[in-house]
Amino acid sequence: MQTTHKSPWIATDRLALRPLTPDDAWRIADLANDYEVAQMVTRLPHPYSLSDAEQFIERMRSVDPGAERAFGLEHKSFGLIGVMGFHRPDGPITEMGYWLGRTFWGCGLATEAARAALNWAFGDWGKRAIMASHFADNPASGRVLSKAGFLYTGEVRQLSSMARGANAPARMMVCMA
Repeated sequence: MQTTHKSPWIATDRLALRPLTPDDAWRIADLANDYEVAQMVTRLPHPYSLSDAEQFIERMRSVDPGAERAFGLEHKSFGLIGVMGFHRPDGPITEMGYWLGRTFWGCGLATEAARAALNWAFGDWGKRAIMASHFADNPASGRVLSKAGFLYTGEVRQLSSMARGANAPARMMVCMA
């Protein structure tokens, strides 16, 4: 794993978790503008436009790097395939979220990225606990998070899904350093 303090670059066997650049906007918009992807993420609207992607990248380039980080998930053969990030929604505990383009589901790439991101977060970034959640109708995401080291807390929350335009039950998870 390779990282620098300011702009982490994390390498795995098949992926690079790297800072987002303005050049990523078109690919993010293309991948995220899929309802099957967007409905499984709290903060992705649908439809998802190039302007949405540009605004997201700009926002992530200006956040406090001690509180939030976003990584482009770049596959060695296919280029950018998704996004993984950390943010603090409501309190002191950082939350991890991710999405991949539908073509890349079921290949172990999300688990590979999550493990690498957590190693960085608990190591270089100095976090002690990370929260995550998945919508109850997305058990595949629960398997990804479990394989990466998350455990269920037993709590189910109603979380907003921008793409669905409604709240949906989400299973809460935690991973400790």
